[in-house]
Amino acid sequence: MDAYLEITLRPDPEFGQQLLLDALMGKLHRGLVGAETNAIGVSFPRYSEKPRNLGDQLRLHGTADQLGSLMAQAWLTGMSDHLLVSDIKPAPAEARYRVVRRIQPKTNAERLRRRYQQRHAVSEEEVRSLIPDSVVKPVSAPFLSLRSASTGRRFALFVDHGPLLNEPVNGEFSSYGLSQAGTIPWF
Repeated sequence: MDAYLEITLRPDPEFGQQLLLDALMGKLHRGLVGAETNAIGVSFPRYSEKPRNLGDQLRLHGTADQLGSLMAQAWLTGMSDHLLVSDIKPAPAEARYRVVRRIQPKTNAERLRRRYQQRHAVSEEEVRSLIPDSVVKPVSAPFLSLRSASTGRRFALFVDHGPLLNEPVNGEFSSYGLSQAGTIPWF
């Protein structure tokens, strides 16, 4: 990942920053699926945990060729008035690295019980004893609100920025540009 480009949200009086970022990530997801790549990563250089916010900028990481191919697609159609898109630039040589990954916290005991019952032949009473309300943990990570292409349901995609590392780690990236192990340059 020796190149990057930045997409910055323009302030808009009609649409809030979070709504625009959610829409941008939905479009990026469809663009990455269309590009059939697992080699483009994403980061949110202006994120904060308190208050919980991913910020107004998204950075795409990859090779110049990969990023150029992605940007040649029309995945940003309909959003150009709301965005400033930089040129593709080389990543700074002195950058450190970090994993930007999806986390899937246990936030709803009822949903966990329903899913367990769908997969196993157990009664409601049994599943309540297997999955008590105490499994629910509070979440402090920032998130995106997205719509699933397969089910049409909205879901929260929680994003975690891992610790800074001195060396890169190779890994595959999901169709959201996130990875459980692969790092992106952080600068």
